[in-house]
Amino acid sequence: MTFDDKKGLAIAFEEAKKGYEEGGVPIGGALIHSDGTVLGRGRNLRFQKSSATLHGEISTLENAGRLKGSIYKDCTMYTTLSPCDMCTGACIMYGVKRVVIGENENFVGGEEYLKARGVEVVVMDDADCKNLMKKFIDERPEDWYEDIGK
Repeated sequence: MTFDDKKGLAIAFEEAKKGYEEGGVPIGGALIHSDGTVLGRGRNLRFQKSSATLHGEISTLENAGRLKGSIYKDCTMYTTLSPCDMCTGACIMYGVKRVVIGENENFVGGEEYLKARGVEVVVMDDADCKNLMKKFIDERPEDWYEDIGK
């Protein structure tokens, strides 16, 4: 059975909304096994936890806990925004086979590198993801540029 990408992205978007409501960067993630089991979900917590590295995908992996390496190879990482270099690297390092991206209009990360490393990349071009991210960038441009390291 293959998990429905719209359902996976909806879980990631729930996390992004929580992050925004908490005063953080609205980027959410979900790590889902191909059998539909949600192994982890998370959101960007850089502001909430004063962390340099707790991006949405990293938080998701952290919340999944320690897994056998073989498990990641049958998983999809759902993320509301194109993953930055750090999060791209984490997906590659653990062997995540698919990355489903809510949107890449507000930011384009390591999509080409993921593809070059054999990861399937799907961009959903989701209006809700685009709108929430744009709202955050418009409201807090300094915090957004800090988050992406500019």
